[in-house]
Amino acid sequence: MSEPPSIPATSHRRLDGISEIRGFFRTNTAPVYFFGPTAFNLLGIDRWVRNFRYVAYLDSWDGGHPRVFSPKRKPYIKFGSSEEINNYLLRDPEVQAFIASRGGRPKVAMLFFDEETERICAELGYEIILPSDALRRRLDSKIVTTVLGNEAGALSVPNVLAAVNSWDTLVRAAADAGLGTDLVVQTPYGDSGKTTFFVASESDWAAHADGIVGQQAKVMKRINNEAVAVEAVLTRHGTVVGPFMIDLTGYPELTPYRGGWCGDDLFPEALTDEHRAKAIELVRRLGGRLGQEGYKGFFEVDVLIDLDTDEVYLGELNPRISGVSSMTNVTAGAYADVPLFLFHLLEYMDVDYAVDVEEINERWRGLAAGDAWAQLILKEPNDIVERIVGAPRTGTYRLSADGELTFLRASHDWHQLASEDECFFLRVYGAGDYRFKGADLGIIVTTGRMQTASGLTERCRRYIEGISSKYISEPIGERPVIVPVAYVK
Repeated sequence: MSEPPSIPATSHRRLDGISEIRGFFRTNTAPVYFFGPTAFNLLGIDRWVRNFRYVAYLDSWDGGHPRVFSPKRKPYIKFGSSEEINNYLLRDPEVQAFIASRGGRPKVAMLFFDEETERICAELGYEIILPSDALRRRLDSKIVTTVLGNEAGALSVPNVLAAVNSWDTLVRAAADAGLGTDLVVQTPYGDSGKTTFFVASESDWAAHADGIVGQQAKVMKRINNEAVAVEAVLTRHGTVVGPFMIDLTGYPELTPYRGGWCGDDLFPEALTDEHRAKAIELVRRLGGRLGQEGYKGFFEVDVLIDLDTDEVYLGELNPRISGVSSMTNVTAGAYADVPLFLFHLLEYMDVDYAVDVEEINERWRGLAAGDAWAQLILKEPNDIVERIVGAPRTGTYRLSADGELTFLRASHDWHQLASEDECFFLRVYGAGDYRFKGADLGIIVTTGRMQTASGLTERCRRYIEGISSKYISEPIGERPVIVPVAYVK
């Protein structure tokens, strides 16, 4: 897709409404970059924003995507986090030369960064278009989220915040708060699939105590719930709320982690009208409270629907771009107006603008009636370490009537899928990499639903089996030391 002619962005005038905002981004001259282990989370934004590029450590297209840059010389490094990967990319001479060749002061977005990232960008003259690391880290605490939510009237599942260092102290804290004995315990930081513990007996406590003791914990009553994910943007005009989607959680075909996130279903019936209205109000209340902390821009919220009482609760906050951004930015609302992420960009661009947030939220609620998308995060579920010698290509695949999945065409993203029998697969790990327990092998995106009340759909299972069968690996001698890094969420 070729770039439109270079037209200077009129950043000193006021943009009035969606039409002028669309035109502003189509003629944008400021270089904007998304850094990450992969290009997945904001894939497709380059369709909307001129001069948008992806800088990725893993090139899922092997050089075939015109907007993705990945350095050619990458020595093997045992990264411990996504932050380390982004810092490596920022220091890489090839990356710096690429950015310098395009001119302008770079605006940089990413999922994860730290104080070192901020120092590197300050030295290089790059602008991080995200809230500060210190603010994000504080808000990322499940304890802080709970407190701020309570203050805003966005309440969590009945809980108590306490340091529980033994089974007896846990039982006593839960009893004093009237939570019963079937409990969910969360520690302040970390992937919910690894730092959420289900404790209903002393033996459960013994199994999980090492992950809980020594920290302030959120001890919750266990409820019969449905987890719903939603992204929003806190703007100067209010909080724009994106579409709601149902999490896929803990499926052993997709993840080895009980309670681990492994995908999403976005469909009109994800929430009833009543639940949707309550959830939107909850997100807007939380957004307003985050603004008092100095936050602005993109954030993701997990909302819990109590299926027994119909109550809507605040689950978790991810104060950043997240693993569901891919779904948020491909909805009917995005195509009718602009993708949600563009409201985030507006807050970090040298431009004044005016939008009616109430009207946008109301219109997007109506447009949600026609949306049905799904994504599957395919992690290695088995406790193995093997070297990958063959992997499926990134691109569009077709599912035949007999269940066979075949490669259809090379493609840059999932925006042009034609039917539910087509999916887009983005490869994360490829030939030469290792597959190991919890490794992100790739992401499947398709239209239609992947999950019902009975579990994964038959079509979903065929997609999983079809992609998984195309991974070929071989045992290795001595197991290397591998630190799992979340490449998606």
